Amino acid sequence: MSERYYLELSEAGGGSHKFYEVLVDGRTMTIRYGRIGDSGQTSSKEFATPEAAKAEALKKANEKRRKGYEDAVVGVRKKRSVTRRAIPSTPSGGGGSRSSRSSTPVALAPVLWKFATGSSAFGIFIDDDCCWVGNQDGMVYCLNHNGEVVRQYRLPEGVKCIVSDGDWLYAGCDDGNVYDLSGKVPTVAYEIDDSVDIYWLDIHDGVLAVSDNAGNVTAINHEDESQWTRKSAGGGGWMVRCDEIGVYHGHGQGVTMYDWEDGTMLWHRPTNGSVLFGWQETSHVFAGTSGGTVAAFSKGGDPGVVANCDGGVFSCAAAEDGKYIFAGDSSSTVYCFDATGKRLWRLGSGCGSAFSMQFHKDRVYIVTTDGSLACIDASEEAIKAAKGGVVPTRRDIKAEAAAASLSVTDSIGTTGEVGAGVIVECVKVAGKLRVRAASEGYNSSWNVQFPKNLREEGARFVVDELREAGRGGFYRAHGEIKRLL
Repeated sequence: MSERYYLELSEAGGGSHKFYEVLVDGRTMTIRYGRIGDSGQTSSKEFATPEAAKAEALKKANEKRRKGYEDAVVGVRKKRSVTRRAIPSTPSGGGGSRSSRSSTPVALAPVLWKFATGSSAFGIFIDDDCCWVGNQDGMVYCLNHNGEVVRQYRLPEGVKCIVSDGDWLYAGCDDGNVYDLSGKVPTVAYEIDDSVDIYWLDIHDGVLAVSDNAGNVTAINHEDESQWTRKSAGGGGWMVRCDEIGVYHGHGQGVTMYDWEDGTMLWHRPTNGSVLFGWQETSHVFAGTSGGTVAAFSKGGDPGVVANCDGGVFSCAAAEDGKYIFAGDSSSTVYCFDATGKRLWRLGSGCGSAFSMQFHKDRVYIVTTDGSLACIDASEEAIKAAKGGVVPTRRDIKAEAAAASLSVTDSIGTTGEVGAGVIVECVKVAGKLRVRAASEGYNSSWNVQFPKNLREEGARFVVDELREAGRGGFYRAHGEIKRLL
């Protein structure tokens, strides 16, 4: 005889909106969970006896009830809306592409390799070791700089962006969650209020900035608590960047900077068209616009150079604080400008328009409308050859459907040994689950930024280390997490 538990957590004011289901069929226990209205993720486990499976199912259901889930009926609560980014693009044709403002054929860029993810991609992050890409099917791939897949994750919904915050790496997802990709498996770092229709996000020192479809920008602390929300002059908001000084919001009317602490507007500058993407360096921010420009502003708000493209700018990036400025337009074309805004080159991608891009060590990495992560050799020699029609033979790599993908899970390893790790425990404070340090040498009144999907009142964990946030007042868990037996 089968047994089933179906629970939902739907908080007032547009908070969490998710379900958790446990089904027992004989000796098999199946767990399904996700956002209400979605199919969610599923995992199954076999037990020695049906009785053992039922006991474990009841234990799982009770754990969720202690976290605030309530027994519910499927279909009563409806799915909340999700906005997906959709921008039309003119594909490359023949040996190159033709600009929307020019009939001159564009030579192809020297693409070293192209990795096909299988779906339109927006998320990208490049460092010395890895190339990360996330697509609208919820797949996140980590590749080395030769284009070889090192590992891959499957998230419940499409990936909007991938951002780093020091040693932490996060993926913003269409299900409203932000996932920490720094460990062995993805964990829920932030659960964004469902009233915030996410367009883009960035994180600095554990504090999150989110832009949405209505032109709002919201600052959210390490415990998912909104600090402030401000409405910028324009609608939309595909650009949000942040640093220790403040938050830079690009929207339909330009770029606006807000103070981290209370959301005070520090400056606003108009742009030629709506801002479609933004980048930042140490002293400047760069805004790509629908008017075909990349506009630079100092972080004090002073207007800088303006680089002119031949079509609406989907994405932009910079090198060495603006020594070079890069852009990708709606006609599958990639540009490079010098620090004065002078155009140095314009080449076709050969694999769609760049939704996002990043420059790293003489290479430009783009993720595109056709779902590719492409590596372009931007060295002077390679660009000179490409202008003359000579490009390297591109290596085309496809994602392997059968490759093992790591999914978000509530299951983590266990240990009875602390070793060099740090003990933390989950406690209820003012009706909310918080995680505090239990090992000596730490401030036990400070909260620990800790995965939301692992919290359970009374549970104790061992983490590799706790690091004090740069802004002080809380800790951040880093490294592997195990439940303490």
